[in-house]
Amino acid sequence: MDKAVRTYDPKKIIVTWGTMTISGWADGTFLKIAGSSGDAFEKRHGADGGIDRVNKNVYDYAVTVTLRQTSPLNTKLSLLHTADQLSNLGTMPLTVKDMLGDTLFEAPEAWIAKPPEGEWGDSLGNREWRLDTGPAAYIDGGNN
Repeated sequence: MDKAVRTYDPKKIIVTWGTMTISGWADGTFLKIAGSSGDAFEKRHGADGGIDRVNKNVYDYAVTVTLRQTSPLNTKLSLLHTADQLSNLGTMPLTVKDMLGDTLFEAPEAWIAKPPEGEWGDSLGNREWRLDTGPAAYIDGGNN
């Protein structure tokens, strides 16, 4: 029998990059996972009406985490990004897990592709960090 009530709790979304647990989430959307290299399959039409598909064999992703402007993690991420630019040693495993559901994302190598734009105003702002990955596995699951 299917459960009548399922629970989603944003505090149960655990994101780790290397040994660091990401925290200091912004309100609203705080995490996005997107295939970064386009469609998994390309559809081609032949002159005779036939349709073929081409497996593009793309398994990389862009993961965007949105933190509050006040999160101390912004400093750590800034320092790691700068160190990576100087050393090329900034790839670390990235994992996203919903502890109340089946969603799981795992990338053996992820790096900061783009630091956030800085903006300041008369109220609290956010910082969006984009991490790119090499080949990764993603299961977008439901909740228990």
